Amino acid sequence: MTGPIITAAPFVSSRIEGPGAIPQADTLEHLLTLALWLGGGALLISVLLPFVIKPLLARWGVIDIPSDRSSHDRPVIRGMGLAVAVAIVVMYTLALILGVVEVDRSVALIVLAMIVASAALGWMEDYRGASVGTRLGVQMLIGAVGTGAMIISLGIAVWWWPVGVIAAVAYINIANFMDGINGISGMHGTVVGLFYAWAGAANEMTWMMCAGLIVAGAFAGFLPWNLSRGTVFLGDVGSYVLGGSLVAIAIGAFLSGVYVEYLLPPLVIYLADTTVTLIKRVQRGEIWYKPHREHVYQRLTDVGLTHVQSSLVVTVATALVSLISLWGVRADGAGSVLAGLASAAVVVLYLCLPRVLRPFTGRRRRAVGS
Repeated sequence: MTGPIITAAPFVSSRIEGPGAIPQADTLEHLLTLALWLGGGALLISVLLPFVIKPLLARWGVIDIPSDRSSHDRPVIRGMGLAVAVAIVVMYTLALILGVVEVDRSVALIVLAMIVASAALGWMEDYRGASVGTRLGVQMLIGAVGTGAMIISLGIAVWWWPVGVIAAVAYINIANFMDGINGISGMHGTVVGLFYAWAGAANEMTWMMCAGLIVAGAFAGFLPWNLSRGTVFLGDVGSYVLGGSLVAIAIGAFLSGVYVEYLLPPLVIYLADTTVTLIKRVQRGEIWYKPHREHVYQRLTDVGLTHVQSSLVVTVATALVSLISLWGVRADGAGSVLAGLASAAVVVLYLCLPRVLRPFTGRRRRAVGS
């Protein structure tokens, strides 16, 4: 007996394995081949395209000016997420055109459309600005149309539609809220993309393998630019692409019958950090969507960690929860319960870490760009 299983569709054209399934040898070989060509291609585009995009962004005045709530202390070019978005769209489109994705192509196309729409909304915010109402409305539209199209394509119950809408709006905003220090989004996209690629392999869903690897490669390619003294930021276009791509993959996979144990754990740390922070702000009567420096990852820099160190803490916690969860769904009885408790312990430790570290660092400071 394994842990609780939640799934939307009992059958799709791809074979769905139980939680914790190990991909077969031929599937692993296919995964590695896709990683080389699709993931590697996305990484290459993401690394090289900023040489073209960076001077254009400077010319267009897409600059992030620091405020007292910023984690950097000098003007920085934002909007470099355009390179990441282009890398994802180009490589995923190629995968579809070249026939790499042979089944569930409609789901893959819908995922691609949701990514493009998320990138367009983020770019509009970076370049021209958009009201909170406009952003929320478009996010709801992305979730509603994308989820609705998947439900029609897969022929499943319509009651999953509002779940997909809420998930899309929530995670696009969560990724945006969490994109506040150098390296955090690039690492998150890389790690979660790899876990989703593994989930695709375990369930023999080529579209999911391709999507996960391409997202991982594209965000890994951004890291050298972002970690090189923090000279460029993803901007809203990048954080929206991060949230939009991951939630689109998760919705498509869930509605296709992939167990939630594959999909939720890689997102839990981001979910926990944002949820706890927003609840505290609402309880204090603050405007929840206004810029602030109260997320756990931000407070880690306040007690002395660098941007890279704080980003690594988030990434390691994400990987630990994901690995523990995968082990737990393969365990029986007490092992499954133990895995659940261990995952919860990692989340709680992460949320408490700023307080835990403060006595050892002996200081509290405002972080600057790394």
